[in-house]
Amino acid sequence: MSAPVLTVAPAGVEIAYRRTRSGTSPSADPVLFIHGMGGDGRTWDAAARTVRSAGRDVLTVDLRGHGRSARASSYRFVDIAQDVIGVCDHLGLRRVDIVGHSLGALTATLMAQRRPGLARRLVLEEMPMPLRAGDPAPQVPAHRPRPAELWHALGAMVRSPRGLVAFDRGLTEPAMTQFRAPNPGWWAALPALRGVPVLFLRGTRPGSMVDPALLAEMARALPGMDVCGVPCGHSIHRDRKARFDAAVMPFLGAPVEPPDGGKVGRSVRQD
Repeated sequence: MSAPVLTVAPAGVEIAYRRTRSGTSPSADPVLFIHGMGGDGRTWDAAARTVRSAGRDVLTVDLRGHGRSARASSYRFVDIAQDVIGVCDHLGLRRVDIVGHSLGALTATLMAQRRPGLARRLVLEEMPMPLRAGDPAPQVPAHRPRPAELWHALGAMVRSPRGLVAFDRGLTEPAMTQFRAPNPGWWAALPALRGVPVLFLRGTRPGSMVDPALLAEMARALPGMDVCGVPCGHSIHRDRKARFDAAVMPFLGAPVEPPDGGKVGRSVRQD
């Protein structure tokens, strides 16, 4: 049975969320899923079922300007992150595993930077890398979607058309402006994540939005980060769900080493 859609306005903007309890592991930290730009929380339905079947509670949100959440006068990324922190605070969640795609992945890192201790683990799927001072604006090459990608995208739109219909297109310009502007503050705060195990999923085919050079810089800043390449474009959880589950589920289930126990050594691999 699908969980009801509830709302809360932690910063004056109404944010929609769904919380589904598995009932089998009440002491386990919930898994928070955060969608990318232009989507909504329903993009995670299949992944959420897998996580619930493993005994974990699930929380999904619609970011401001998306899905059933309200539109806003500000679409600063830090405000988006604070919205989701506010949802966690409203629910009394002191620690969560966070799985984010694209803008949702960037939101996850901002949450971990702004609220130390909230993120137990981070799964970052196809996060557009913030720029450093002096980096050129990113150029995303034109990409003709493969037939399988079109099929998965069409299926997702049929199952949940609200994500496309409700999206505030006024968000696009401020979001792209922020993606194209240097963000030295994000890089300066990145070492705060060294105590948090991180799994970074990147597509290895055209359509990926991850800059390999900047990803390498992030991996140098977070020596324990696990980077997993998947033969896919930008939406791994949608187009390569079996690969997504194979990488993410063991990662979420693994025990967490204490922050003072040394580096969380994880291999860098390409599947």
